[in-house]
Amino acid sequence: MRVAVFSDVHGNLVALERFIDATRHEADAYLCLGDVVDYGPWNDECLELVLQLPGIVSIEGNHERLFLGDDSLADEIPLVQMFFRCSFACFSHPERIDGLPKQTCIAGFRAVHTIGGRTVYPDTEISIAENLLIGHSHHQFQRRCSGHTLVNPGSVGQNRKWIDVIAFAVLDTDTANMELRSLTYPVDQFISEMKARRYPQACLDYYAAKPRRGA
Repeated sequence: MRVAVFSDVHGNLVALERFIDATRHEADAYLCLGDVVDYGPWNDECLELVLQLPGIVSIEGNHERLFLGDDSLADEIPLVQMFFRCSFACFSHPERIDGLPKQTCIAGFRAVHTIGGRTVYPDTEISIAENLLIGHSHHQFQRRCSGHTLVNPGSVGQNRKWIDVIAFAVLDTDTANMELRSLTYPVDQFISEMKARRYPQACLDYYAAKPRRGA
């Protein structure tokens, strides 16, 4: 079975649709590592699409917890608070994120949104006791740690290296082979929607100022 593994959509319907178009003909199932919501304006639409994917398992991310009120917005930096207020105003289906599992297991990996709340980058010093699939940092990598494999498929909707890039992975559960992939998408369509929804200039600048691989 081939499973498309993805994370951190963040309300970006343009990127999500591009990702689904790229994987629909080969993926038997999908695994989402959390943070479908927040930042972008299309929370309801993204959740609806994700939950309709074949064989979908979607786990809870920290932004799902923010939307449910389980984590405190006051603990976030001012820019994240600005994004939250605009994005949450476009959200009307809390039942779609209530009760999501915090973890799952697949093909010898335990899948969680992150490790102990940490933001784990490709060069973060960390020790693990099992093979792990994580999201949260919006950086794509596969590395060995303490004799185990640590994989982050990257972000579908808010790549922190190239803002116009969708990053994900395809896992063959029969062989445990993990293939990291990426493709570009028209990020300006996403920014235009934020403008139409009257996001603050600081939020628009965050996306507009990021480097682009397709530039």
